[in-house]
Amino acid sequence: MSEKRRWGDRKDGRLIRDIDSMHFIMPIIYPNRCDNEAFISERIDLTAAERFLEEKNAANPEYKYTFFQLIVTALIKTVTLRPKMNRFIANKNIYQRNEVSASFVIKKQFEDESKEGLAFIHATDNTTLDEVHGEIYRQVTSCRGGKQDSTSDAMDMFKRMPRFLSKALINIICILDRHGKVPRSLIETDPYYSSIVLTNLGSIGMHSGYHHLTNWGTNSLFAAIGEKKERPFYDDDGTAHMRQSVDIGITIDERLADGYYYSKTVKLLKYLLENPKLLDRPAGEEVSYE
Repeated sequence: MSEKRRWGDRKDGRLIRDIDSMHFIMPIIYPNRCDNEAFISERIDLTAAERFLEEKNAANPEYKYTFFQLIVTALIKTVTLRPKMNRFIANKNIYQRNEVSASFVIKKQFEDESKEGLAFIHATDNTTLDEVHGEIYRQVTSCRGGKQDSTSDAMDMFKRMPRFLSKALINIICILDRHGKVPRSLIETDPYYSSIVLTNLGSIGMHSGYHHLTNWGTNSLFAAIGEKKERPFYDDDGTAHMRQSVDIGITIDERLADGYYYSKTVKLLKYLLENPKLLDRPAGEEVSYE
């Protein structure tokens, strides 16, 4: 059962009231998200993931299970089990987001002039890989079939206005953004209002790397996924083995938690991707990974 909304809460999050003094003061003296980024890079061994995907795709589903879907599901489960990763700072206050969500950009065609769409996945404690797979399929096919999301519609509307008017309205909306008052229709599929934003750089042959956060919206975690590639992994005695792997770059708002909390979060994410059968279990189901 969700908690009753209290004074100071937002429609998308609850104000964190029981907080230590350092985390109370930090948003006040460091108010901008982009000034408080921490970057973590992690390499994932995909040996188990490849076997797992082979089993999932053995029945030849119309829409294949992919590494990207595994990573989306693993991030959803990680944020569900590590709730401080689902917090955000707005107007110098820390909030706990009401739901776990993930978003990414869909390229309609791999061409320079091709338009982009936005995908937004709403998760629950019962979300599994199968549900993420189905929802990504639905949104990708809808987008590439010509349907446009509501946030893209809103951006098109501003573009059609006289420039002086659109700039004035967008400045007003930025003020509403700080107070959580932006109309839902404008941000319904805005990735920067989700728990996790992903970019699949590997799909266009690029390495993973740092990607900035934004002061707009509420997103506090950005994941950049690199290309799948054979890389060396070393045993304790120094013996090298070439294995399929992927590098993931994660940018987070360092004001939300401490380094120990972040290190355990990354450890959980890596464990889930190297033990992918756990992603067939509900997102809220606890995992022993230490």
